[in-house]
Amino acid sequence: MSLKDATTPRVYLCRHGETEWSRSGRYTGTTDLPLLPSGAAQVRGTANIVIGARKLINPWKLVKVFVSPRQRAGETAELLFQGQEAERHLDSEVTEALAEWDYGEYEGLLTNEIREKRRGEGRDVEREWDIWRDGCVGGESPQQVTSRLDTLISEIRALQAPDMRTSTPADIVLVAHGHILRAFAKRWLGYPLKFPLSMMIEPGGIGILSYQHQNIEEPAFLLGMGFPLEDESED
Repeated sequence: MSLKDATTPRVYLCRHGETEWSRSGRYTGTTDLPLLPSGAAQVRGTANIVIGARKLINPWKLVKVFVSPRQRAGETAELLFQGQEAERHLDSEVTEALAEWDYGEYEGLLTNEIREKRRGEGRDVEREWDIWRDGCVGGESPQQVTSRLDTLISEIRALQAPDMRTSTPADIVLVAHGHILRAFAKRWLGYPLKFPLSMMIEPGGIGILSYQHQNIEEPAFLLGMGFPLEDESED
């Protein structure tokens, strides 16, 4: 990775660890489930590998940590930075902007159950339900999700814009959920939520967004990155 890319501010997307419903694929929006022991272990494993000085996410380079208000996200954020020397200096904010998509009547259901329910209501005669296009009855529409994410993105860019070409810490971490983080990535790139960009992020997983050419007007995925070799000293 070039020096300019290595110093360009980043936004790290961190999905919470596994819960009882995420394990089974049930849509979990407002239901406030805790992490399973396996979910906590996922997060600790991620933190051990990627968080720390001289690692992918250096806590000393963070200007802000935004966290969903749901319990599973709060637990994840705590585990990610637990024991880090910089932990007490982190500027962390809980924000409704990162709450998971409100699934309304579809809370706790599986995708096939949602589609069966909608067909029984006479919906989706010509095409199957797609949350990115159709939203959720009794919950949020794609437009409502877009609105709250765009407000957060504007705040993030205001924080990072002054330091696109400086060494001042300007990285940001988002700790949230599977659908809302993927929605965030689409909006970061300027795509409508219905844009057919398939993405995955595993429980306890990390994604990276940044900017091309150190330009605040060129938001981008950091699709792949190289890792420097450690210095080898001769005996």
